Amino acid sequence: MHRIPPRATPAGLEALTDLALDLRWTWNHAVDSVWRQVDAELWDATHNPWIVLQNVPQARLEQLTEDAGFREGLATAAGDRQEYLDKPGLCASLWPVDMPDGVAFFSMEFGLSEALPVYAGGLGVLAGDYLKTASDLGVPMTGIGLLYQEGYFRQTIDATGTQHELFPNNDPASLPIQPSLDADGGWLEVTVPLPGRPLRLRVWQAQVGRAELYLLDGNHVLNTAADRGITAKLYGSGTELRLLQEVVLGIGGWSLLAALDKQNVVAHLNEGHAALAVVERARRYMHEHSVSFRDAWWATRAGNVFTTHTAVAAGFDAFAPALVAKYARDLLADCGLSLHDLLALGRVDPSDENEPFNMTYLAMRGCAQVSAVSRLHGEVSRGLFARLYPRWPIAEVPVRHVTNGVHVPSWDSVPADALWTATCGKRRWLGNLACLEAAIAECDDTALWNLAARQRADLVRYVRERLGWQLGLGAEGESNAAVQGVLDPNVLTLGMARRFAEYKRMNLLLHEPHRLVTLLTDPAHPMQLIVSGKAHPDDIEGKRQVQAWVAFAQRPEVAGRVVFLEDYDLALAQRLVQGVDAWLNTPRRPWEACGTSGMKTLVNGGLNVSTLDGWWAEAYDDAYGWAIDGKGGDPGDAESLYRLLENEIVPCFYERDAHGVPTRWVRRMRASMSRLAPRFSSNRMLLDYLQGFYLPAARALRRREQQHELPSWASEVVSHWHEARLGDVEVVLDGHTWRFRAQAYLGGLQLDWVKAELYADERDGMPRQCVPMQAGAPISGATHGYEFEAALPATRPAADYTVRLRPWHEHAFLPAELPLVLWQR
Repeated sequence: MHRIPPRATPAGLEALTDLALDLRWTWNHAVDSVWRQVDAELWDATHNPWIVLQNVPQARLEQLTEDAGFREGLATAAGDRQEYLDKPGLCASLWPVDMPDGVAFFSMEFGLSEALPVYAGGLGVLAGDYLKTASDLGVPMTGIGLLYQEGYFRQTIDATGTQHELFPNNDPASLPIQPSLDADGGWLEVTVPLPGRPLRLRVWQAQVGRAELYLLDGNHVLNTAADRGITAKLYGSGTELRLLQEVVLGIGGWSLLAALDKQNVVAHLNEGHAALAVVERARRYMHEHSVSFRDAWWATRAGNVFTTHTAVAAGFDAFAPALVAKYARDLLADCGLSLHDLLALGRVDPSDENEPFNMTYLAMRGCAQVSAVSRLHGEVSRGLFARLYPRWPIAEVPVRHVTNGVHVPSWDSVPADALWTATCGKRRWLGNLACLEAAIAECDDTALWNLAARQRADLVRYVRERLGWQLGLGAEGESNAAVQGVLDPNVLTLGMARRFAEYKRMNLLLHEPHRLVTLLTDPAHPMQLIVSGKAHPDDIEGKRQVQAWVAFAQRPEVAGRVVFLEDYDLALAQRLVQGVDAWLNTPRRPWEACGTSGMKTLVNGGLNVSTLDGWWAEAYDDAYGWAIDGKGGDPGDAESLYRLLENEIVPCFYERDAHGVPTRWVRRMRASMSRLAPRFSSNRMLLDYLQGFYLPAARALRRREQQHELPSWASEVVSHWHEARLGDVEVVLDGHTWRFRAQAYLGGLQLDWVKAELYADERDGMPRQCVPMQAGAPISGATHGYEFEAALPATRPAADYTVRLRPWHEHAFLPAELPLVLWQR
């Protein structure tokens, strides 16, 4: 990585700059002591090496050059980093050596650290965790995002509980990034054509261990004032600005890969915001290989993977045809496409001229493989996208799932890290996770309970300190009477923090306030609650919920038992998930695509209390935590939650043995830590993508570079599909076997272009079945007429089965790339 040094460091301390600019420090804390030696006050206040290095007095750096002990520690830290960078990761041997460009991960936001505030919520935090995991496991990955002039808003709460938003400026000089330089040593730039002018984008680079993150910045002196504002705010308001940001991410992002000579990548689109990358990829391939856009589309689509994170169609970005036409003029002329052809890629019905251009539909059509982010979300997504695959059963809509995970080293507490290190070794999250369950399962009750007690006490101290700052009491807030009695390190502590949105139902626990007050103030078995989160600036209902919690926390009868902490961010999230006993999540099923906040408590022994939505729908077992499983909507779920707290959770926490240990609670801690933490780590997630998506994409992409028959095959199938029909079907019971014989008339279709199958839906406890039929003798007197046969056990009625015909090619992703199907009448 080329670098423009941010400041001159004295001879012998040059490694400080490398360490501070490598965001590996966000999860590797072995060198924290080095930064504390540089400036203890700055370090304790920020825990940000880049801020420390940028602000420490030069005289202090000169002084450290004379400290032999410091230089030795610095050399050790630099050597450890170099060893990490040089040593192949677990997955390095799995990635094809002839695909050196690896994976390009496109995301509108990346949540790596508060030091780089280019994220808003869960989508960005997931992207940040994913880059960190790619670094740890040695998957060659390049992140592509935007550098926003303003970070996501900071939240303040006034005396009435009203949320106010502040938008601090992101000064690139204060961020742990550097200009990306071109081959001539100049600042790397890419250009995106806009109507009547070029949009110039500067490129910044962040180092994330072995992975790289590139950020596109439209704040270029040669751009117009309006164009400089395209990357001003994350998710800027206004439809046109949103489209332009997605043009920058998709078209600008792929242009950047071309400038880096990394076009032979597997492109992974994290949500539909980057969907235009598939168009730009095909456009460039078209020119480089002198083929039509359609041929280029087929050649490149195999290398694209799409992950959808949305559980409702209203969450898809869609744009008016006239707006798309305004910005697509140059693209259309260059590709030889009509506006109708382009819009058709993002529509359910290409003939409906009024239907908006949907970026998610474009991503679905431009990516050969699609993933949802949990098992339940996969089911929901197949229903959402069924209209794109007419006449296909919903179960066969080509959306699989990879359940999200979290980068465990980013979320474990210091004491939890020590316990895992002692039981599982220092490299536990860098290798095979299969051994972790048995190791943690051997931890005794006392060790686990001491872990929970220490973490809870640390959290209480942190909350008191932060609340002191929040109330304007200054650095000595903990000793101030106003916060001294807030929370109790020996009381059951629940955490609830995330974005305030209507479907997340953050106010479910306030449904019957008197019952919550009783739980909080029970003299023998009390409970305490830490709440935090932001509402979108335009979300009036979310702001009302924030105000309701602030008002409840101010009620005299719950003083010291409920705290609302303002300005929820990554740093606060890390502290909360490290210290709470239980994490509360209350989304309305099935609106939470996955949710990862509760996963972050697992490594620290925190238990989950959640509706059966997202990841918890597949993770839940009463051995690990609790499920809110009410009936009758919000009132039913609220009643279920109150009963769980009153009858199960609180008693479980306070039921102690002779040594003061709550054995039933600790048993759940052990099961959750040992079984769920590895299962819902981003290690497992990345391996699922690598083996199930990336490697098939890489192989297919390489094959399509060498073989070009798929576009002509698809054209022939489409042009002759209307000629195909299914004739008579004969069914015979032969003992305990059904024998099916079906007639098929293929018209102009060749026999090896199609596949005949028997299909049966799931019914009465019997699974869905798809049974291949074998081509038999030609039908006398028919052109391309054949009999197809199949035999199967007569375990269900013959009437359950229907004969169907569908296109087939061994090298196509079907039905994703050609969603045709013909059913028996």
